[in-house]
Amino acid sequence: MSEENERQTRKKRIDPLLKAAGWNIVRFEEGMDLSSYNNTALEEYQTDNGPADYALVVDGKILAVIEAKKVSLGPQNVLTQAERYSEGIPKSPFNFSGFRVPFLYSTNGEIIWYHDVRNPLNRSRQITKFHTPSALAERLKEKFDDACQRLADWDNAHPMIRPYQIEANDAIEQGIRDRKRTMLVAMATGTGKTYTMVNEVYRLMESRVAKRILFLVDRRALAAQAVKAFASFEARPGLKFDKAYEVYSQRFFKEDFEEEEKFDPKVIPTPYLMDPKPGHAFVYVCTIQHIPYPDCFVLAVIDMACIPSEKRLDKLEVIEIVFTDTS
Repeated sequence: MSEENERQTRKKRIDPLLKAAGWNIVRFEEGMDLSSYNNTALEEYQTDNGPADYALVVDGKILAVIEAKKVSLGPQNVLTQAERYSEGIPKSPFNFSGFRVPFLYSTNGEIIWYHDVRNPLNRSRQITKFHTPSALAERLKEKFDDACQRLADWDNAHPMIRPYQIEANDAIEQGIRDRKRTMLVAMATGTGKTYTMVNEVYRLMESRVAKRILFLVDRRALAAQAVKAFASFEARPGLKFDKAYEVYSQRFFKEDFEEEEKFDPKVIPTPYLMDPKPGHAFVYVCTIQHIPYPDCFVLAVIDMACIPSEKRLDKLEVIEIVFTDTS
């Protein structure tokens, strides 16, 4: 059997991935008016440095370049080719230290690497699928640096937060400013991990550093406890967290709550996870067994040993902050 060449990989593997993400695939021709194109992946887009395999167009602007390789080649090391093509995009309104698009991808149809080049601290990473046009447009509008500065300038003075919890929040927030994708925070039993996390969630959302939070635990009883913690947390005097922001959960069972408790958590609507709207902000509390794949921050109160290897979060499009027990 002959080896699959690059064009076959593109047609057989990469094109379907782009179409599934909502991109219309059109072959580029000289003289095309880009302003008339939206949600379009232009094939063989001509740059000053040669033809890019795909250029992703939203509202008439090229937001991303994709470098494609045949399935037998690893795509990570060819992001440099996407960089070269991005430097040659003609008449682009963007310029990020010489890169004329904000987002780069490389793929062999099975593995996708992604790099947001707008900040030099951002690192390339593997993701599970291409972003949708609306997701790229939303990312482009984000003012992440401004949001991080708001967070840094906001005094962590909640009356129920203890000094060591403030230290934990400060360390997490510094890590986020440094563009760290994975953090582990260890706290002893009874020191208020869940409360520390709820306070962190509020700070991230209120400062607009994060809009969608996936709050993970390792069993349903802890998920129910977390939902109650969000409901009882007073974000501001007279305002509970779940009145300031939407809080949803997976479906619980009666035995997940104490007999005298009468609490009815809201089950998240499927479109919230599968197709969140730009600007939509919410918290989703669930167990490891029900991990979805949203584009969001992940905060988890779990024992790392409880996570099966196939459920690890390193390939999700997330920032992963894990709180674990030191006992």
